[in-house]
Amino acid sequence: MTEEKWPRVGTGVWVVRNGKVLLGYRTWKHAPNTWSPPGGKLELYETPEVCAARETLEETGIKVENVRFITFTNDVYEEVQQHYITLHFVADWKSGEATLTEPEKFAEWRWCEWGKLPEPLLRSAKNFVDLGMNPLELIGLKG
Repeated sequence: MTEEKWPRVGTGVWVVRNGKVLLGYRTWKHAPNTWSPPGGKLELYETPEVCAARETLEETGIKVENVRFITFTNDVYEEVQQHYITLHFVADWKSGEATLTEPEKFAEWRWCEWGKLPEPLLRSAKNFVDLGMNPLELIGLKG
């Protein structure tokens, strides 16, 4: 009998503070040496909005508010045989400073201007950007 594989559901949270978005430099085994917003896997019985806020707090130490769904991306990582449907959210920074709460996964957190995002981006983040999405514009800011 073969094991069936299914896409996983993940979140990406475009946290906005002072007209910038938060990105982390990944050192984790999944897609190391790329930049991504905070996010992670949806847990059983968890709402996507709760997952977005939880993962942001766990990964960065930052609390967010006004978590809003933007879109999803279909992200295939053939090199590690993983497939994610990533739910992208925009959220307002509420409190806290970005810290390395999971140093085994991230080496740095950085507030970035939208038109000057560091590269390379994690595939889900790149797919989001390639769709022409801009979380700053979606909440009425120029970016």
